[in-house]
Amino acid sequence: MNRDTQKFLRGLILPSGALLAATALILKLAANFVPGSVIQFFQLSVFCAAIFLAFRFRLSRILLTLLSLLLAHRAVEFFISESLVYSGKIAIEVVPLLLAANYIVLCSFEGRPFSLESMAPGLALLFFESVLVAVLCRPGATSSPPIFRFAPAGTHLFAPLPFPALAICLIAVTYLVARFWLKHKPIEGWLAWSLFAAFVSLHAEPSSRVATAYMGTAGLIVAAAIVENSYRLAYHDELTLLPGRRAFNEAVMHLEHPFVIAAVDIDHFKSFNDTHGHDTGDQVLRMVAGKLALVSGGGAAYRVGGEEFTLLFPGKGVNEVLPHLEILRTTIESSTFSVRRLERRSTARGNERRKNTNTNPRCAKTQARAKSHGGALTVTVSIGAAESKGEATKWEEVVEESDKELYRAKAAGRNRVEAGSAKPGRVARRAKKTNA
Repeated sequence: MNRDTQKFLRGLILPSGALLAATALILKLAANFVPGSVIQFFQLSVFCAAIFLAFRFRLSRILLTLLSLLLAHRAVEFFISESLVYSGKIAIEVVPLLLAANYIVLCSFEGRPFSLESMAPGLALLFFESVLVAVLCRPGATSSPPIFRFAPAGTHLFAPLPFPALAICLIAVTYLVARFWLKHKPIEGWLAWSLFAAFVSLHAEPSSRVATAYMGTAGLIVAAAIVENSYRLAYHDELTLLPGRRAFNEAVMHLEHPFVIAAVDIDHFKSFNDTHGHDTGDQVLRMVAGKLALVSGGGAAYRVGGEEFTLLFPGKGVNEVLPHLEILRTTIESSTFSVRRLERRSTARGNERRKNTNTNPRCAKTQARAKSHGGALTVTVSIGAAESKGEATKWEEVVEESDKELYRAKAAGRNRVEAGSAKPGRVARRAKKTNA
């Protein structure tokens, strides 16, 4: 199992899956000893806190998801408690399906501004669904439309939830997990777990303490997702998904001798932006960051600004780290990527094309390199490494020394590794082909 898969599974299961498992364990061991009022207070306080956080961090999608959970729980609880014979059964058939569908639809609200105007379609959807449930569960109704209660052979084993609701739930959970895998946003995995917890709640007796506890857990998972998302925004770079400068500043505070800090800079990065546009520059940053994240030797990668990255190697000396830095350098050099989808946007027109022709020699080199690879771009990096020299060494001093080594690498031709704290007389690792 590779590192990406391990990271994906860990992010998917912990801690959202652990929260749901803890709820199941507590209910199994102490369900009869916990007063119902305590569980109701837990659910109410969790949703109040989650709604407050959604307002505070201006998350329209999360707020609408919380409202969907509350309305679903309240609708089923209300119609089950009524004396009408069929209303509760119809609610169980209709509400879970609508809830699962909402999780899919509300994905389109990701990134929308937090305003009444932007949330109006979502609020209108919830209002329409509320009216639909009220009409379908009206007095005198005996069954829901067939689309809500279609049941292939054998699906009665999952009663009381009908097959259509379970199918939409499975589709929604799979969709959210796929978004987590593709977008690397843990909040998608958290929302998948919250939907699963909500369906466990709806599967239980709606007015029971078990149902209330599981729905409260669904709200708790969403609240935790808000906190986790805020943490990632504060400590991770959104473009490259690497830990950012704040995370780097915290990491170096805990370093103890020996350790190595390596400064990494993309060669001729400005020429990529000037020649192919900022979209291509972003592609370059993401590609390099992806390679840096896989650095061997116990290193950790951070984006500290622009095209500059930093690698930390706790408990290592510079001579131990150099082979891993050289592998990293050659791996990046041998990687290519296509920018064909961006060529139209980055190509100048008319007078601009004539003005930009051969005005920047660095850009001309980048264009020549792109053509030589059949339209695919390559990128190289320069690396400067330095190690702590004793217990009294401050991390700022090591950072300064690594920057000096980075400048040496660039002055010596780029696409190379320089290490100031290597053995006396050590010659810097050099690429077979340098990019001046």
